[in-house]
Amino acid sequence: MFAKTSKVLPRLNKLFAEKTAHKTYWAVVKDAPLKQKDTLIHWLKKNPKNNKSTAFKKEIDGSKKAILHYELLKELENYNLLEINLETGRHHQIRCQLTTIGCHIKGDLKYGAKRSNKDASIHLHARHLEFIHPVKKESVKITAPVPKDAIWEACE
Repeated sequence: MFAKTSKVLPRLNKLFAEKTAHKTYWAVVKDAPLKQKDTLIHWLKKNPKNNKSTAFKKEIDGSKKAILHYELLKELENYNLLEINLETGRHHQIRCQLTTIGCHIKGDLKYGAKRSNKDASIHLHARHLEFIHPVKKESVKITAPVPKDAIWEACE
């Protein structure tokens, strides 16, 4: 998302900082989670040397609490579509927490996928964004189209 004016930019940044903007993500994973829907709570620690986060069940030194909610939306022939809503926004949170429950995102070699995608992307998509416009005070709802890809298109 881009701000049209420099006046609106700090207001939009504030929406995200105060977590009043609601973001929904879609992820295509190889293996379905054990539960249809669930809340995942971990403590994530970032390793800047390999630009990767690790999830822990208990708080450890330097870790930050990470909470996400997921729901299995669709089962495809070889993959599964999850919808994810974050309570926190941590480094690689979705990738790391889904890997912890055995749900590797398609194409995400860094977090355990068996193969990369041909274009080196991963199947993680910022699907919806909803917020109150900082000037007009009206609800704004944005849905991003899925990428041009047979698996993504099968998810719609």
